[in-house]
Amino acid sequence: MALNCGIVGLPNVGKSTIFSALSSAPAEAANYPFCTINPNVGIVNVPDERLDRLVEIFRPRRTIPATVEFVDIAGLVKGASKGEGLGNQFLSHIREVGLIAHVVRCFDDPDIVHVNGKIDPESDMETIHTELALADLETLARRRERAERSLKVQSEKKAAETTLSALDKIEAALETGKAARSVPLNGEEKAAVYDCHFITMKRQLYVCNLDEEGMKAVVKGNGAAHVEAVRKRAVLEGSEVVCICGKLEAELADLENAEERQAFLAELGLEESGLSPLNRAAYRLLNLRTFFTAGADECRAWTIHAGDTAPTAAGTIHSDFEKGFIRAEVYSCGDIFQYGTEAKIKEAGKYRVEGRDYIVQDGDGMFFKFNV
Repeated sequence: MALNCGIVGLPNVGKSTIFSALSSAPAEAANYPFCTINPNVGIVNVPDERLDRLVEIFRPRRTIPATVEFVDIAGLVKGASKGEGLGNQFLSHIREVGLIAHVVRCFDDPDIVHVNGKIDPESDMETIHTELALADLETLARRRERAERSLKVQSEKKAAETTLSALDKIEAALETGKAARSVPLNGEEKAAVYDCHFITMKRQLYVCNLDEEGMKAVVKGNGAAHVEAVRKRAVLEGSEVVCICGKLEAELADLENAEERQAFLAELGLEESGLSPLNRAAYRLLNLRTFFTAGADECRAWTIHAGDTAPTAAGTIHSDFEKGFIRAEVYSCGDIFQYGTEAKIKEAGKYRVEGRDYIVQDGDGMFFKFNV
């Protein structure tokens, strides 16, 4: 799976504004559809309180956070699966990302044109969902033709039957308005249709783009009608929802120092930028996890996949670490926060030595021994 997050949605819902705030690099944003044709790419730091606390303990000379890649993809419209609005080009960009962040417009502003002439999150979400499903159905039809031809070849018959079984299940879901990811497939079936790269097989995160008043209502727990409509659909799909005020985030990104940004957030009753939960959610939903190395020279958050072993984690630092892996010395962030020093962790019997089969846990502090 690709390790990036594609920002999608209808034109003029605030995708490029949010991307610019995320990456602090201006993406072209204007009040007309298809402003973004070629996707913009931004590497974004992932806020992590654990890294902040490690910095307080070790006082390192430099700090390096984990990052996640966001891709700003141009707006889709009804008929995109048939090529409307350069739809085929944009759909190909979506196929290349690992996670979809679907931005839904949840604010009214007569000065910003809505492609359908009205604010209706349910309709907007359905438009995007339908176009992605139609694109998948076209992909499915082409794959079915290949599988049916393979049925006639004795050596390929069994594999073709597995493929067709998976395609039948996925097609039934797509035709009833469900995503391919909702279909339970066994290991063989997943492998058989992997080359299809179905768009609706990707996990999806909904991003409600609100105005300032709507964001204040969400913070106070009063809710907002548009947001509730998004949450309702997300619950049915098993997806998550993040609320953001793109306009405020853009203003926040323009402030020069942390003190100004914190004061700005405090005025709005916010503890952190709305982009922080978005970054963390994207990182987690991409199945990424973090381990740390910490010392006087550097505190760093390293990115791995959930389920990676200690040698694989060592390889993210340097290939020689994986090649010549001997052992990993490990403690949890909770231990260092409780005891304050590595020496005291050892005294408490919490400092561990792990071998090649150890599955690295999110939040582990690690030191690798290797020999090459």
